[in-house]
Amino acid sequence: QVQLVESGGGLVQAGGSLRLSCVASGNISRFNARGWYRQAPGKQREFVAAISGNGITNYADSLKGRFTISRDYAKNTVYLQMNSLKPEDTAVYYCYVKGDYGRSYWGQGTQVTVSS
Repeated sequence: QVQLVESGGGLVQAGGSLRLSCVASGNISRFNARGWYRQAPGKQREFVAAISGNGITNYADSLKGRFTISRDYAKNTVYLQMNSLKPEDTAVYYCYVKGDYGRSYWGQGTQVTVSS
């Protein structure tokens, strides 16, 4: 059983910052690839950022320079630092962890709302 719990979402004004956290527990290595997706109302889920087991990061092109993904191996936690937030960043943010045999595990999501 693998469980992911996100936190850190909320309401912020445009230009502000938020830091999301996602703690993994259960039968999953702390060195597995991790990442974030988001889903805005009426839109498909889209890739935000990913970080490999050895710390290599990858971002959606539109988010480079504003979002930063990082991880704490000891805490089995991945973070998403979001700066200069825009109303179009409003979405539910989901974290995931890659498991064995191509399977991914997902958190329940955390709401981020950016007001103009």
